[in-house]
Amino acid sequence: MHFIFSRRFYILFALGLIPLSISWNLPVLRNVVLGFDILLVLLALIDWFISRKLPAELTLTRSFSKRFAIGDATDVHLHLENRTPQSFTLILKDEFPPELKLTGKREEKFTIQAQTSAEMIYTLTPPKRGRYEFGKTAVRYFSKLGLLWCQGYLGEAESIKVYPNMRRAREAELKALGASSYLAVQRKAVRRGEGREFESMRDYVRGDELRHISWTATARRSKLITRQYQIERDQTILIAIDAGRLMTGRIEDESKFDKAIHASLSLMSMAARGGDNAGIVVFGRKVKKFLPPQRGVQHFDAVLEALYDLEPELIEPSYARAFQFISANLKKRALVVILTDLVDKESSKQLLSSLRLLRPRHLPLVTTIGDKDLNATVGKIPTDLSEVFTQSAAEEIIHQRDSALRLVETVGGLALDVTASSLTPRLLETYLRVKERGLL
Repeated sequence: MHFIFSRRFYILFALGLIPLSISWNLPVLRNVVLGFDILLVLLALIDWFISRKLPAELTLTRSFSKRFAIGDATDVHLHLENRTPQSFTLILKDEFPPELKLTGKREEKFTIQAQTSAEMIYTLTPPKRGRYEFGKTAVRYFSKLGLLWCQGYLGEAESIKVYPNMRRAREAELKALGASSYLAVQRKAVRRGEGREFESMRDYVRGDELRHISWTATARRSKLITRQYQIERDQTILIAIDAGRLMTGRIEDESKFDKAIHASLSLMSMAARGGDNAGIVVFGRKVKKFLPPQRGVQHFDAVLEALYDLEPELIEPSYARAFQFISANLKKRALVVILTDLVDKESSKQLLSSLRLLRPRHLPLVTTIGDKDLNATVGKIPTDLSEVFTQSAAEEIIHQRDSALRLVETVGGLALDVTASSLTPRLLETYLRVKERGLL
């Protein structure tokens, strides 16, 4: 327990010094002043002794307005309850995680009356996912005689989890598909056309596929009858996120790994509303997390719980181990979306050779998250020799990436080369196109 002297103490101490200005020929007065100061210090010590412990009936609890998510402002509520028969003048200062961005004040002074409660609110915004620690709340309060500010702690230390931002993922989905995307996805999920699930028969209309004509029904009715299909529901999507070296690269304020996580959540949300099951696997040198394809609120909560503290590592990923794991644990045919990045020939070669582990049972979609600055670099006119070398290196990387993605298509997979900003819309569009064309 610590304390500091209050204004009242300093005022009394200063009043005791005033007689010293006229005590130059009165030694007795100096002794009186000295006695007064010693008595004042003794009273302060006694005041500290009788006030040093906060009563058990003075309690503080900390609560939050919502679950912490990366980039989302969240209110922190400190609820102070005074069940004692006396009032307290307090200064509260909460010990929040220093990594979180503070909005407003985390320190407040107020008087809480007997048998009442009070609340203090401030706002924190987490810049990254992960686990963070709150300390106890520091409290400074007036002593019983008012000579000191005593210092202590209320409440308990606790840890919080900062999750990926699900709201941001849904906003990205809306932005990618337009304001009516929620209705559009539902329409596309039951859209008649290039799916493989038989729905009904109808009269032939010019422009219909000839392969969809039912010749037996045509013979019975003496007119052309065509089969009508709808896009299948209850299909399987598995998103494989690379947590290796190249995914540590930062674009704006986030790593490519974080960009991949939020794009994955958007895709999972769309798949769930389209009637499909979606799962996720995160891999580096070995598989770090695996959640089998499902749908529903509980599944999304499990995904957020699995992803909140994962970070990419400065190691090369093992595509072979990851794809072997997928092949062994995913028996039903699935669209396997691989979110990664490719720069050199070696990593491209490993990915291409490992893709054969997924074919022909699954349909792989290799999505490489490129660097926007790389494409911008190539588009500029060089002004000196160093820029020429920089452009040459950038062009070589782009060429290797394009070559690798073309080879992905030769083994029966799909390929996307996107920038971080276009990742979510291109991924969602490709998923819908796969569904419409009945590729699964």
